[in-house]
Amino acid sequence: MPDDSVRSILRIFSSNVLTVFNAVVGGCFLFLLVLGAWQDALFGFFVLANTGIGLAQELRARHTLNRLAVLNAPRALARRNGEDVECGVADVVLDDLLVLRPGEQLVADAVVVESQGLEVDESALTGEANPVLAAAGRELLSGAVIVGGAGLARVVRLGTESYAWRITAEARRFSLVDSELRQSIARVIRWVSLALIPFGAVIVNGQMQAVGGWQSAFSSGAWRDAAVAAVASIIAMVPAGLVFMTSVALAVGAARLARRRVLMHELAAVEILARVDALCIDKTGTLTDGSLVLDRVETLGDGVEGWQSALAWFSSDLAANATTLAIGAAFGSEPDAAPSRTVPFSSRHKWSGAQFPRGPAGTWVLGGADVLLPRLGASGDLEERAASMAVSSRTLLLAHSLEPLPDREDGKAPDLPRTLTPVALLALRERVRPDAAETIRYFAEQGVQLYVISGDDPRTVAAVAAEAGIQGPLVGVDARTLPSDPTLLQETLRTERIFGRVTPEQKRAMVLALQSLGRTVAMTGDGVNDALALKRADLAIAMGTGTPVARAVANVVLLDDQFTSLPEVVAEGRRVIWNVERLAKLFLSKTVYAIMLGVAFGALLLPFPFLPRQLSVVDGLTIGLPAIALALLPDAPVYRRGFLGRAARFCIPSGIIVGAAVIAASGYSFATGVPTAEVRTTAVITLTLSALWVLVVLARPFTVLTASIVVGAYAGFVLVLMIPFAWRFLELAQPPADALAVGIGTAAAASVCLEIVHRTLRRRPARSTSPSRRDAARVPPLRRRRR
Repeated sequence: MPDDSVRSILRIFSSNVLTVFNAVVGGCFLFLLVLGAWQDALFGFFVLANTGIGLAQELRARHTLNRLAVLNAPRALARRNGEDVECGVADVVLDDLLVLRPGEQLVADAVVVESQGLEVDESALTGEANPVLAAAGRELLSGAVIVGGAGLARVVRLGTESYAWRITAEARRFSLVDSELRQSIARVIRWVSLALIPFGAVIVNGQMQAVGGWQSAFSSGAWRDAAVAAVASIIAMVPAGLVFMTSVALAVGAARLARRRVLMHELAAVEILARVDALCIDKTGTLTDGSLVLDRVETLGDGVEGWQSALAWFSSDLAANATTLAIGAAFGSEPDAAPSRTVPFSSRHKWSGAQFPRGPAGTWVLGGADVLLPRLGASGDLEERAASMAVSSRTLLLAHSLEPLPDREDGKAPDLPRTLTPVALLALRERVRPDAAETIRYFAEQGVQLYVISGDDPRTVAAVAAEAGIQGPLVGVDARTLPSDPTLLQETLRTERIFGRVTPEQKRAMVLALQSLGRTVAMTGDGVNDALALKRADLAIAMGTGTPVARAVANVVLLDDQFTSLPEVVAEGRRVIWNVERLAKLFLSKTVYAIMLGVAFGALLLPFPFLPRQLSVVDGLTIGLPAIALALLPDAPVYRRGFLGRAARFCIPSGIIVGAAVIAASGYSFATGVPTAEVRTTAVITLTLSALWVLVVLARPFTVLTASIVVGAYAGFVLVLMIPFAWRFLELAQPPADALAVGIGTAAAASVCLEIVHRTLRRRPARSTSPSRRDAARVPPLRRRRR
């Protein structure tokens, strides 16, 4: 099979390294190093960090996709010229006769030409839980597993035409999570990077004119200082730390989830967790734990003595399966004597039998009620009774005969005794996870709509969903009756929640239909049949014991297979994304006032009132160090789309206010003839005090942690002003009293204006789209007790 669906290493490298952002910031970094101003080149760290994070994520995704495969069989057995020849999977050709034996995986699509009780498990491909009997003429799909019998199958499709390829071709295609946050940040950086070209020209010209013009600057050597000032202005516009801190916040969230046995394949998947409002889940392994429990037993007629002992033997037999083991838990005493003859259970004939010489004497047969009753000539009432039980349960029939078990001919299915008396009907149901109802109630409270999509019988799926506590219309829909038209399918999904007999293609179509309705869709799955839907979902969640394909396609893997882990996963996603939104408002406010300052001083032909190192310290106090703590706050509010709009409503007025304060204070100093070093000191004080109030606003509502962040930031600024070494390193100087008073006054006025803007935004109707602490996700109490 060809492998051309993943991006090459060269493309990954070029898309992450050869960007406008890296060109601008990296170019400024190298320029300052050439000038020998290494103290002003601290921002270069963010270039390396951002590039490294992007490369690491895409290379990891490429490695995962390269390992994605349906076929795990390293060799195949083909009959050629009358001899069985072992060959590599790649050497299988059309019309080869594959020799099928128990435990082997089908390596190509093939049609059965000879069957000796051939049984095939296609559960990972179709979702059908039970093995199927493959008679001659039946088509088998690549990836199916032989579980019983033997046979020959002729290869009819290979390579890109095979089912294994078609089911994974789309899954192998490279794609990143549809992250609104990542896309919004990338859009802002792209806009800023493009704006740097005209703004940079204005700034560079302004700084050269401020030192006497281009000719005078180059002849006197003053161009170096002008160039450093221009770089300081340009770099201040770029939110270089935003991508880095966002990745840190997402990585910390992924690490916390990993401690809860939840593996994140992609950091941005944490964001999708925060805004999922439609969750498509399977029945087995999600709502249920995959095991069976005996629901009820109904005796028929007067019964036959010893039937409880017979059931106990079936559960203790070495060939007992999950069904008979579940029955045995209710019946303890086994027969006194071992059976003289037995027939083990097989999915071909769907019953097992045992003949006892005494207590309970006679022949006992246990099998599917729908299989045995028609062959016993049972009454219509009994068949209706069994059928009503089968709506919500797996129904078995225990029958008794005084005749011995017939002799069994080799290669043929065994015969039943001629006379059998129905003794008891047994109803078994899948064991619903004990805390599934609590998890479902959590999602209902959070406004997440659940859809149960399974390959099993729709009646069984509906019964399990009802027991698990899912509300709404619980009549299972047979997916074979679903419309193929996407619009009609959308209408069905508006009202129906439970679906059975769903094919892989239908699962994908249902995910796409929900997305067309404006839903953010998460999909859980564990089989190959889920791969197409998992790939199309906004968030793919796989079980740890699922197939390699499902785990490779998934963004999130529940390593402990616990459906009850999802509420904690969603809560963690909401916590991280809300913290990132606060970080973004901090960084983007700085971008707004940096653009305003650069353009204003460039247009006015005034020296830029900051050195790069001074801005680095201001950023560290007002953004960098607080951002580290803000990224780890424990809030978990409900997240809604519209990140960029909310950020713009806050950042644009806030940035304009801070920029205006710095321009006013610096303009006064320049107008009164204050030396450049003292003007810079006044500008640093004004900018720091104004920007710190932005932090005060975003740190609310105050907790011990957020209050400590704010107090620590102010204390750090005071400490910088008190240390002589800091004054020398930052090239600060004591400004005149009037200039200092103007700087502090304008900072105070800016703080008042910031407070007014904040309170105005809180009172606006649009406030309903913003996260609120009242919307905080509640982790179910059972999980809290476990932690």
